[in-house]
Parts: sequence; structure tokens; C-alpha cells
Amino acid sequence: MIWLILATLVVVFVVGFRLLTAGSRHAAQSLSKRLQLPPVHVESMLSLMGKEAAKEFTDYITGDNENHLQNAAAVLLIWQVCIVDGEEENMRRWHQILSRAHFSPVITQQQLLLAMGFLRELEPDREEMNLMRERFNGAFLPGVELEGKADEESNLVSLSDYRKRH
Repeated sequence: MIWLILATLVVVFVVGFRLLTAGSRHAAQSLSKRLQLPPVHVESMLSLMGKEAAKEFTDYITGDNENHLQNAAAVLLIWQVCIVDGEEENMRRWHQILSRAHFSPVITQQQLLLAMGFLRELEPDREEMNLMRERFNGAFLPGVELEGKADEESNLVSLSDYRKRH
């Protein structure tokens, strides 16, 4: 009789855990699948973001919005290149990953600001992230002026606008 109770508790715990984490797992899997990476890259970023920011990030990429996936991939790229490993080899690897997934391998200023919003718990240094952005973009797109694109209409939805709508 005790075994039946314990087995029931285990099943309830496992099912409950799967239901509670289904949204974040699905979001991590959709981005990982598109980038052709194991989900551990996205899941480790989510775990370091903090609970609130991770929920915002998963809500942001839930659905079939291509622009949100592009921006989420840029946030992952910024996290991997600026916070995890800023070596030249890692930058080349992530450039190839984004190119292979048919995402723009250019980090825009708006994507950098979005990443800073999602990674706020890690208290990223804005200057350091800007330098990384310039170094990354300069390594793969020399001579391209990105600041001039600020006047053009952007596909990026600011984090504060997104929060207001949801």
C-alpha cells in the first residue's frame, strides 16, 4: 500500500513538473531547433537570466513570429559571445550558427538593448557590450555602418512595449 502511495506521488510530481516547465522547454526547443543546437545553450542562458526575465524571454519567443526568433537568436549570440566566451573562435562559431539558421549575423543596437533587458540580472556593462558588438560586426562586416539604420523602421519590438501589450 505504501508503494502505491509513493508511486502516485512520483507520477504527480513528474507530471506537475512537466506541465509547469512546458512553456520554457518548448520555447528553448524551438530556438534550439532553428539554430540546430542542443537545448542546453538556451536553457543555461534562461537559468542565469533569473525567473522573471526568463519568463519574459520565453513569452517573447512563444509563437511563430520570425522577428522574435531572430531577436532571441541575437540575445543568445550576445550572451554566448559577451558573457560566456568572447574569443575570436567562439565569435566565428556563432556567426556560422546564425548564418546557417538564415538569421542575420549582424547585431543591431536595438538587439543589444533587448539583450541588456533580458540579461539585466547579470548586470551587463553597456560599454563592454557595445565594444563586443562593434568587434563582432567589424570582424564579419567590415566597413558597414549600422548606426545609420536607426532611422529605418525596425522589426524589433521593445521589451517595455511588449510588456504593455501582454
